[in-house]
Amino acid sequence: MSHAPTSLIDPPEFRIALIGGGPRGAGVLERIAANLPELWRSDARIRIHVIDPHPAGPGRIWRFDQSPLLKLNSMAADVTMFTDESSTIDGPVRPGPSLIEWARLVSAGEIAIPRVDARLRQEIENLAPASFPTRRLQSLYLSWFFADAVGLLPETVTVVVHRASAVETVDDGPTQRILLDDGVSIAADVVLYSLGHTGAEAEPEHADLIDFARRRELFYLPPAFTADADTRPIVPGQRVIVRGMGLAAVDLTVLLTEGRGGRFDRGDDGVLRYTASGLEPRLYVGSRRGVPYHSKISSTLAGEKPEARYFTPAIARSLEETRPSLDLSVDVWPLIAKDMLWGYYRELFTGHPDRVESSWDAFAYAFDRLDPRALLLASPHTDFDDSAPRGHAVPTPDELAGDDDLVARDARAFVDLVEGSVAYPDDRLFLPELDRPLGGALVADPGELQELVRDYIRTDLALRTRPEHSATLGLFVALLTSLFTLSDIIDSPKWTARSRVRDIHGWWLGYFSFIASGPPAHRLEELVALSEAGIVQFLGAGIWVEADEEEGIFRAGSATTPVTVTASALVDARLPATAISRSDNELLRSLVTSGAGLEEVVTDGAFSASTGRLSVRQLDTRILGAGGEHSSRQYAIGPYTNSPFVGAFSRPRTNAISFRENDKVARAILNRLTELAEERGLDTPFRSSRATYPALIE
Repeated sequence: MSHAPTSLIDPPEFRIALIGGGPRGAGVLERIAANLPELWRSDARIRIHVIDPHPAGPGRIWRFDQSPLLKLNSMAADVTMFTDESSTIDGPVRPGPSLIEWARLVSAGEIAIPRVDARLRQEIENLAPASFPTRRLQSLYLSWFFADAVGLLPETVTVVVHRASAVETVDDGPTQRILLDDGVSIAADVVLYSLGHTGAEAEPEHADLIDFARRRELFYLPPAFTADADTRPIVPGQRVIVRGMGLAAVDLTVLLTEGRGGRFDRGDDGVLRYTASGLEPRLYVGSRRGVPYHSKISSTLAGEKPEARYFTPAIARSLEETRPSLDLSVDVWPLIAKDMLWGYYRELFTGHPDRVESSWDAFAYAFDRLDPRALLLASPHTDFDDSAPRGHAVPTPDELAGDDDLVARDARAFVDLVEGSVAYPDDRLFLPELDRPLGGALVADPGELQELVRDYIRTDLALRTRPEHSATLGLFVALLTSLFTLSDIIDSPKWTARSRVRDIHGWWLGYFSFIASGPPAHRLEELVALSEAGIVQFLGAGIWVEADEEEGIFRAGSATTPVTVTASALVDARLPATAISRSDNELLRSLVTSGAGLEEVVTDGAFSASTGRLSVRQLDTRILGAGGEHSSRQYAIGPYTNSPFVGAFSRPRTNAISFRENDKVARAILNRLTELAEERGLDTPFRSSRATYPALIE
């Protein structure tokens, strides 16, 4: 779309390129629009190029064109793209509807959206705050958000959407030239990479499995995004080993069962059962833990308002200021662990006094005095005569075992405290069991193993859904609060290289996701039904997989059972590891090969390793080049950078990290454009007010 000039001579124009138009790119666009009246002080026009082969707003991950069976792992009330009163940002707060509020406005006819078929219309009308929306509905919300952000811009700003992929960015003197795969070349003054999740070339293990499957005419799916994976070669009745029990495995199971015509029905007895279509494969599922992620929590808090106690922002700042170096598993993790248990038991005691046998004050007094390190080891199954940590959630450095006698004493004291104060065994929470629920169990009978895992899932569902078990929500709130607090010091230069690789970019996010970012409860209930129907068989914890060259088959087993299984298909159900030098995104790889970007390498004495992430300056997300200088024209946000990992959208009123980063980079870009305008002598006051006209989308 073209437009007429506002005068006989068009004013100068500055150009921003947003490479990646998904939720993060759309979020930055909204922040640019919100900050423009304050920061842009020139009469010059601005042209914003949004480059993405997928629809602007949802991008690839949340595109409309995917199975209507796939859902968010967040409730409708817990999804928003808008800043609110909790946001600590420099730019203006611009509230807007959360997903559930937006759906109500759509249902009332106050917001018009396209592509609403009968199935989606019914979903919108029946959507409740605790509903788990489909990804297609989220796609419509994100598309609307992008259009809303564009509509906020004044008439001096034009947005141009390119449905193409950027393949290379070339430093062309005063500008950056972006080459697209459709042959178009775009010049920009400032570039933001907001590419979202990307894949990676196969690691050696996966490359070997790909080669084995090709030679033996088997099926192998390496780590990938489930919605993008082609599972059509998996035939009915085929035996499939699935390595992983997280969100990717849940989506895979949905597509290979209900997605192939199977049906779930609830009987008069309230039990969910699965009726097979006959088109399903047989799935043999295992992982390191041998159990799925904990489900989302649907209970509500009944006790005193949750609050951090051992890992507060003030304590985090003190650690950063006073410690010569920081190690997450030594300096921070024990404090987070103690806060998790504090949050859990505080809700149990203050919200459900009928389930305990002492007062909260008495419990809290004894708990307060315990060494945080002891809580990482405390379990009724721990041998306290052996000072070596057991069943720990993370690799424990030698320092954690310091003061062995004190740690062992306090660990034993915590077990005694809980067993003497908490009436019901299911209410007793110990961190080793939380992290490794199957422990060291060894089960010879496959049928017994299936029932063991099914019972675990049923118990976990009860703990996460029934109102009397709201203590699990206290645990969740404490862990989420700790995540936010940690983000405030995550960019400290004091983190040791080993901890940055092993902890921050290693086990920590996986541990958080296992406890706090699992699937909707009904997905786990469906998993139990699939197991009872014989479609899914659990393999146990400590899964191992091998390519049997002699038999020409995949073989798998676990530490939980001596029984092994064979299959003609193997799926590694997880996301690819981040490694920008091996990224399947041509643009990211070109950043490294050209020297314009740098894969982060951290070094500590004899230890040196790559985090696999793009190095950016935390202050404003400018990209660090191979020469050691931060670019004045190129910025990057997203999970492939060394910034704190954040989601694309957030829960309302949580001072979302992603919104803070969106605001930060938007202001940095506008300040840079202002500098460029001043360099060109364009310093006349900006005469437009807040948007009264929609920007033009070409």
